[in-house]
Amino acid sequence: MSTSNILRGTLILTVGTMLSRILGLVYIFPFHAMVGNDAGDLYSYAYVLYSVFLSAATLGVPLAVSKFVAKYNALGEYSVGRKLFRSGIFVMSVSGIVSFLALFILAPYLSPIVMGGEEGMYSFEDVTYVVRMVSVALLLVPIMSLIRGFFQGYESMGPTAISQVVEQLVRIIFLLGSLYVILNVLEGDMTVAIGFATFAAFIGAIGGLAILVWYWFKRKKHLDTFLEKDPDTVEISYKSMYKELVSYAMPFVFVGLAMPLYQLIDTLSFNRAMVMAGYAIDDARIAFGIINNYGQKLIMIPITLATAFALSLLPAITKSFINGQHHSLQKQLSVTLQILLFLTVPACIGLSLLGGPAYAAFFSYDPLGGQLLTWYAPTAIPLAIFTVTASVLQGINRQKYTVVGLAIGLLLKLVLNYPFILLMGAEGSIVATAVGYTASVAVNLWAIKKFTDFDYSMVLRRGLLMTIFNIIMIGAVLVALYFLAGFVPYSEGRLQAIIVVGVSAIVGAGIYFFLSYRSNLLMYLFGNRFSFLNRKERG
Repeated sequence: MSTSNILRGTLILTVGTMLSRILGLVYIFPFHAMVGNDAGDLYSYAYVLYSVFLSAATLGVPLAVSKFVAKYNALGEYSVGRKLFRSGIFVMSVSGIVSFLALFILAPYLSPIVMGGEEGMYSFEDVTYVVRMVSVALLLVPIMSLIRGFFQGYESMGPTAISQVVEQLVRIIFLLGSLYVILNVLEGDMTVAIGFATFAAFIGAIGGLAILVWYWFKRKKHLDTFLEKDPDTVEISYKSMYKELVSYAMPFVFVGLAMPLYQLIDTLSFNRAMVMAGYAIDDARIAFGIINNYGQKLIMIPITLATAFALSLLPAITKSFINGQHHSLQKQLSVTLQILLFLTVPACIGLSLLGGPAYAAFFSYDPLGGQLLTWYAPTAIPLAIFTVTASVLQGINRQKYTVVGLAIGLLLKLVLNYPFILLMGAEGSIVATAVGYTASVAVNLWAIKKFTDFDYSMVLRRGLLMTIFNIIMIGAVLVALYFLAGFVPYSEGRLQAIIVVGVSAIVGAGIYFFLSYRSNLLMYLFGNRFSFLNRKERG
């Protein structure tokens, strides 16, 4: 396939993924408006457990299958990929059924654990109900993952991108629609409403799978033409095929499990630790919902664009590494990390400074929500760096170090969660998460240095300059907040909160980008992408 087609496919997949993520962020605001903080924890319990079981069921299949199929297609052995596809449908069907039954049957036993052993606003039966409602999606999503990976192996990204967007759209429409009907039309129970909100994952999967099946029948005749050119010289047993597939999949499994595993640790320990620290169980559950549902969605906003921009450079990094182009690799790695820091750090710091107004603008005024968001926002920085550095290690075929780094980070989170919560309250959980991700990032950066001989000096020098700009930005935002407090108190309504966030963000971003432009930092980072930033060329 030509380079232009590969780039086109990458762009389609990137756009589709971005749209899917944006939809996944936007729906949480009307969701909160209908259910409030009180039901956020109930929704989180179900989705955290579902995410863990889903990752176990899919086993990193989309990317692993894509890599496997692409390898044998490059050898002209198209029948090997088709063999994997046929058997994989059966394997993923069995995996989905087993994971569904496991979560469905274990739900009554997991519910008391995730609730900290105490009933409060919701009972163990309530949590069991919502967990069982979401578990049904496990029957379809693994199959969908396999089909997406197969198409990507042929460098056909459209089916994956479109199915992701359709899946998310159908899920959100059903989720918000069912919430509205149950709560406002039928005046039904909140637990039933949240149950249908989680069941939306199954409805969305039907939509996404329908798109993929349509693409399969549309393109099957074209895909069969490749089989006609197959020399059929490679004989590979199912055992060897799946052994190779698992070797590809394991790193993707662990990276994909990163956030769900951190949330699982909180799910299993947060409420118990908060009660031990002297907090009421219902207060603990509200704090849990704010951190792991609403706060988690908000911190994804600043890192989504940054990671997408940085990850777009990874194909070039992989190519330079494989071809032994050391100088190009050094430059590409340096630019990737600098862009990541340039976009992520000020966005996360800004969200932290505006924690109270931002929470009020997106959800509703809540001192606890604003306080926890202020603490939580900076954790997006190591999370973003971990995501990108893990992909770099995948690109240079050193993914096992990502697994090591993640294991160290999770161990630290597990060990520190209880003592930090006992010492600091809900904020202690956030600090434990930040420590864990930072440790994982340190391992990834060390491995990149070891296997590429990467020189971090330029990243550190530019990072120092960015730090100075961020300090100036912080001062400007604090001044803006001070003056706005007397005229537009954000606690009095959403409109006031939006004004405070908007004005403060414009002041902070304006100063940060102005300093970056005057110092030529923007030109060095983005000049080859946006010609108007090249101040030197313009005289």
